[in-house]
Amino acid sequence: MKKWFKSNIVLMALSAVVFVGGYFFLRLSYKMADTMPFTQEIILIVLGTIATILITALLLNKQTSVELEKEQSVKFIDLKTETYQNLIDTLEEMVIKEDVTYKELTRLKFNTHRLAIFASPEVLKEYRNFLNVFNESIASDRHVSTEDSTLISEALARLTIYIRADLVGELDAESEHSTKQIREQIMANIK
Repeated sequence: MKKWFKSNIVLMALSAVVFVGGYFFLRLSYKMADTMPFTQEIILIVLGTIATILITALLLNKQTSVELEKEQSVKFIDLKTETYQNLIDTLEEMVIKEDVTYKELTRLKFNTHRLAIFASPEVLKEYRNFLNVFNESIASDRHVSTEDSTLISEALARLTIYIRADLVGELDAESEHSTKQIREQIMANIK
């Protein structure tokens, strides 16, 4: 609100000057224009037009700033979604291949940096837990066994819960399903 107020202070000051000045001008003009026909009406039209232009400019300025914020928000969510999708794709490739190379482990570490830019603190914390599980089960022999795959899948499901909350948490809060129900469904899907 403060930012909006500061950015529109000039328009608001001009509107105040027009209204206050207009009031005094009308008072003076009414007394002077009594003798000329239609002068009072013309003065009212001019002042009304000026006031309408200033109010319209103020409203259009606000509308533009709201649209810009909305566009930035959409782009930010798109970047978050793309980052999360890349992470999941990378993990899928590793698990399907069954043998993890040093290059793939490095790629996983770089995903940490990407997440640090976009992810919520909860996602970062859970990603750390995921990496702990991943490192304990795979990093030593760099092979994904069936047991390793199950552990990674469970850790990824927990991470997915936080990713979902980060991306669509507000929508989930408005839905019929509770956070607990969504969590239970995601965990049930991996079994």
